[in-house]
Amino acid sequence: MSRQPPTHMSLSVFFPCYNEEANVERTTLQALVTCERLVDDFEIVIVNDGSKDRTGEIADRLAAEHKHVRVVHNNPNRGYGGALARGFTEAKKDWIFYTDGDGQFDFDDLERMIPLLTQYDIASAYRVNRQDSLLRKANAWAWGKLVRRVFRMNVRDIDCAFKIYPRSFIEQIELRSTGALIDTEMLAKATNMGYSIGQMGVRHLARVAGEQTGANWRVILRAFRELFQLRRHIQDTTKRKLRVTQPLAA
Repeated sequence: MSRQPPTHMSLSVFFPCYNEEANVERTTLQALVTCERLVDDFEIVIVNDGSKDRTGEIADRLAAEHKHVRVVHNNPNRGYGGALARGFTEAKKDWIFYTDGDGQFDFDDLERMIPLLTQYDIASAYRVNRQDSLLRKANAWAWGKLVRRVFRMNVRDIDCAFKIYPRSFIEQIELRSTGALIDTEMLAKATNMGYSIGQMGVRHLARVAGEQTGANWRVILRAFRELFQLRRHIQDTTKRKLRVTQPLAA
């Protein structure tokens, strides 16, 4: 894949928020400060995923107060995968960075991540000193080991919500996952298409407000079922491409 150094990069930043009224303003303002310091052309998109608290109201106010901030509302809630898919659809710049709206990442780490794009097509972070319960960390370790084996990809932290993709890649794929599998789907498709992935460690911060969602058995079982459906889909897509590109017999 061709790469150009992102010296004067055009960057979309987005983060999904579900019932993050205690975090959305702090996260948005941190994103603004970092982007104003690092890039010439940027936008920040808040994806309010059907929140039942004041997240949407606060996000609308932030968009009215800051010219670089936009907000889109999912109604009803579309889940994590649906919220990410909406963010990628809404992004208008050449590069797309996403993270979570809960404030568990330090936007200053973006400064160290951007230079990876001079060597790689995609930049993907892994969490250092992950601030989660032992159970969540154990589940993540087992899930990551399975995914790496199934898709034969060497990504250290599959679900780390601190990644930069080129918009050209997003425009080439159709996102099928609506749940927690979306990170796996994107990385697996990128690997299958020959995109290179640069990795670096970033700080993971303790949540200071709100509650985590997603770590329940229904979500986990659904992810396992969708995992093998995704593998079949990628295998079928690869076979179809091979049939199309194979030369006709003389």
